Amino acid sequence: MTRAGLAALTLCALGLAGCGGGDGPSVPSASPAPPGTGTTTAGSTPARPVPAPRSAEVDRLTLPQQVGETLILAFAGTEAPPYVLGALRERRVAGVILFRGNVQSPGQLRGLTAQLQRAAGGRAIVCLDQEGGDVKIVSFAAPDTSQREQGSAQAAGAAARATARDLHSLGVNVNLAPVADVGRPGSALEARTYPGDGGAVAAGVAAAVRAHRSQGVGATVKHFPGLGAAGANTDDEPVTTRTGAADLRPYRAAIAAEVPLVMASHATYPQLDPGRIASQSPVILEGLLRRRLRFGGVIVTDSMEAAAVLAEGSLEQGAERSLRAGADLLLLTGDGSFRPVSQRLNAVARRDPAFRARVKAAAARVLALKARLGLGR
Repeated sequence: MTRAGLAALTLCALGLAGCGGGDGPSVPSASPAPPGTGTTTAGSTPARPVPAPRSAEVDRLTLPQQVGETLILAFAGTEAPPYVLGALRERRVAGVILFRGNVQSPGQLRGLTAQLQRAAGGRAIVCLDQEGGDVKIVSFAAPDTSQREQGSAQAAGAAARATARDLHSLGVNVNLAPVADVGRPGSALEARTYPGDGGAVAAGVAAAVRAHRSQGVGATVKHFPGLGAAGANTDDEPVTTRTGAADLRPYRAAIAAEVPLVMASHATYPQLDPGRIASQSPVILEGLLRRRLRFGGVIVTDSMEAAAVLAEGSLEQGAERSLRAGADLLLLTGDGSFRPVSQRLNAVARRDPAFRARVKAAAARVLALKARLGLGR
């Protein structure tokens, strides 16, 4: 059977494609997509893609600035280095991700985020992982419990509301949470997921998304299309796992709740695309997430320095592949990653019109996210 046929049968089983018989259901193709086109489709009635938002602002940006809108960088220390402030000032980066080494106290963090916004003219995405439990960058902010300890949608919403309120007061505008994976017993992410089946997790995720929005913070659901069955973390090693209808329920619920960001997993899902990790797969990002689930917001990658990415090639190759596949925002978590990735993407965009168009579409989505968060006003 062809890879397209395999994808058709899988999506049929997940309830994501017509199943009229033969090899002809309308499904995303698992064959390689032409550079910059996202994905191809099999069948005569493909689901319509979600177009990038129209943006006069993106047309006013130079190519390096459009590339910059697809990048989030990291840096060491409790103050922003000059090169970070320069990149923000020149609009060569969309924003920053903060880690524990960037955070010392409430006053210091407020000062740092204010410094970043001054350089960026108020346009910087400032994000971090504040799930709760072991994954909590700001020790002095909510939540006081892990997602696993939040046993109802009401509890999930209350914890997320307190978290977003604290983060907003500290100058953080995007939380890389909640985890929307349906945890399996003994899986690597079980302790980080909401308890229960797909329906229970979906209810908690939707409540958390709405609670973040009520406090002016963008939520990010992760790790699409589901990492709840994985036996290892993609940060540490390549991972092959599975997803199913139950795993997709929380993502459907999050999209219905108007989640602004979905984070792509770096695992391989053989039943969807046996040859590419999810963050580099047009079948999964454009075919499943954009076309089938109708997500119109920003697709952000998990850390581009993850072992699962570097097992596929260089950091720069991974960045290009993810953008080509349909990602909009690349999460660079190494403090030396920004320059080589930026140089690679700019060089490719200058010589490849299709890739340049993909960069522009991604930048337009990120600009729409910034407008939604009230940045740059």
